[in-house]
Amino acid sequence: MSGDSAASAPGRPGAGPGRASGRGAGNPRRGRLFTAALLSGGVQGSPVVRLFIRWVRRPLLPVMRLWRRNIQLRVVATTLLMSLGVVLLLGFVVIGQVRNGLLDAKVKASQSQATGGFAVARQSADETAAATHGGNGADGQQSQNVIQWMSDLVESLSSGGSGAFDVVTLPVGDDSGGGRSPRGSGYVSPAESVPASLRDRVNSSSSTAAAQSYTRIVYSNRKDSQPALVIGKQVNDPNGHPYELYYLFPLTQEEKSLSLVKGTLATAGLFVVVLLGAIAWLVVRQVVTPVRMAAGIAERLSAGRLQERMKVTGEDDIARLGEAFNKMAQNLQLKIQQLEDLSRMQRRFVSDVSHELRTPLTTVRMAADVIHEAREDFDPMTARSAELLADQLDRFESLLADLLEISRFDAGAAALEAEPIDLREVVRRVVGGAEPLAERKGSRIRVVGDLQPVVAEADARRVERVLRNLVVNAVEHGDGKDVVVKLASAGGAVAVAVRDYGVGLKPGEATRVFSRFWRADPARARTTGGTGLGLSIALEDARLHGGWLQAWGEPGGGSQFRLTLPRTADEPLRGSPIPLEPKDSRRNRGLDDGGTPRGGAEKLATVPVQQNGGNASALPPRQGAAPVADPTALPGNGNGNRVVPRPANGGRRPDDRTGTQVPDPRPEPAGQDSTEAGEAFRGR
Repeated sequence: MSGDSAASAPGRPGAGPGRASGRGAGNPRRGRLFTAALLSGGVQGSPVVRLFIRWVRRPLLPVMRLWRRNIQLRVVATTLLMSLGVVLLLGFVVIGQVRNGLLDAKVKASQSQATGGFAVARQSADETAAATHGGNGADGQQSQNVIQWMSDLVESLSSGGSGAFDVVTLPVGDDSGGGRSPRGSGYVSPAESVPASLRDRVNSSSSTAAAQSYTRIVYSNRKDSQPALVIGKQVNDPNGHPYELYYLFPLTQEEKSLSLVKGTLATAGLFVVVLLGAIAWLVVRQVVTPVRMAAGIAERLSAGRLQERMKVTGEDDIARLGEAFNKMAQNLQLKIQQLEDLSRMQRRFVSDVSHELRTPLTTVRMAADVIHEAREDFDPMTARSAELLADQLDRFESLLADLLEISRFDAGAAALEAEPIDLREVVRRVVGGAEPLAERKGSRIRVVGDLQPVVAEADARRVERVLRNLVVNAVEHGDGKDVVVKLASAGGAVAVAVRDYGVGLKPGEATRVFSRFWRADPARARTTGGTGLGLSIALEDARLHGGWLQAWGEPGGGSQFRLTLPRTADEPLRGSPIPLEPKDSRRNRGLDDGGTPRGGAEKLATVPVQQNGGNASALPPRQGAAPVADPTALPGNGNGNRVVPRPANGGRRPDDRTGTQVPDPRPEPAGQDSTEAGEAFRGR
């Protein structure tokens, strides 16, 4: 009883833990806050709660990680738990059956013994009464005879038990006169050993049969009490006065037998559980070990070790799986080798053709220059042909230079000369070079966020090439509208975004725009614009820096290209200080594709297909350990272009006034643009 009470105490509303959970359950808002605190690891403004939850979660994290990763542990633990449940259930059933069987046998034997004792007591009383009445003794002598008779009766009845039972006599009610005081054999305390409920049943007027109950025998000689079965009945003494006669049968032997059964079941159950756990471990190991080998070999295959193979033994299903895995790996190796050979041949072909074309192109260029200078002496049609020839030769030279640059990226020979630069100077040079084109197109280029330094370790030549390509494309496709160039820095990243309000991009074009020679309208000939390789080279330049180049657009709403670079070379990016989708997009303004207020389901604007999912989040301040870089920001062709040498001067720049080396400044993020919500890279 005490154990049950103690076990159930924590669940009562008055207990400490129960009261705390009761408040959380009674108030839904508090319950949600508490659940959120457990999931997020703390509660804002409650350092004590945060520390407690962190202290609770810290030792559980390795266990949960091991539980999630190890299927063998899960199977063995599940088998052990289920086996333990089955053994416990079986033990309860067996112990219950054994206990019932032992008690039933004991009750039957005790009832038979008690019935005989009651008959002997009744017969002895009748015989003594007949002898006493035949002698016509006095009342005092009769009382003395009853006292002696009662003592002799208890002794004679208990002597036949030989310790198997004890006999107790009690007066009816509180009547202890006439020699009917409590008596017991074997130092048994009569009043304490017989329960009051049993005496009430024995003394009831409607009771004529024997009554029984379970009790504990209490001894007057300080002997330990023991469980017993007591059977009692009301009988008459030689004078015809009623008294209570009880037989107490100790259950010590049955208790020992039951304890032996419990110990045997516990030992056997523990052995069975351990044995089943070992069997489960061995069986699962035979299945999990090949799977682990396959997983390890698959990881090595993904790392480029294409010669790895599984060891196959036997002819079972696991062996068939290993053979199929090895065949798959062999076919993949052959296909990859073929693709590598084909790619190598293509790169070599492009490089060789590009180099071989330089000599005849130089000759053609010299001849074209001579013809172009003498065009005034020709007729108008021939003069126009000379001008067209010179223009196309310029374009051909640009295409040839771009092909050579692409071949360097494909061959993994591109190197980065990183040094601290202020992107504002690069943007000013790009904008200055693009202003004549913007004037012809009727556009105006505005620069936002150039009030504070935007410094990063980068290759100035490559960054300028990327920005020039983005600005020129924005002017050409801007339909004469303004082009906005925005700069920002925050945490460990800097970003430059080029926004135009021209034709924009259709759904799905934001990722295809970086493909080589891709055009939005394939039917249109490439008679205007660049070579078709500008954005591809720009993307490779961004990847070479460990940065991101992403595009966003909506039909008729313009587009925005964003270049994000790490502030320090080789530092992984966590996000961008400029959101990819601008604030003035139709979706952010609550408009549909037609420019009318949105009334139905929300339709997202055209954005690049994201590979890691999730919503973009603001760029957090740089602190603690550096996070893992976005895999999509690394070179995608696997050629190892990520070569970033540190500046030889250790991050120092020459002073313009003295010519000495001074530390490069690292400004803190500030300004309106640096506080905008950033967006984690999810695109190409």
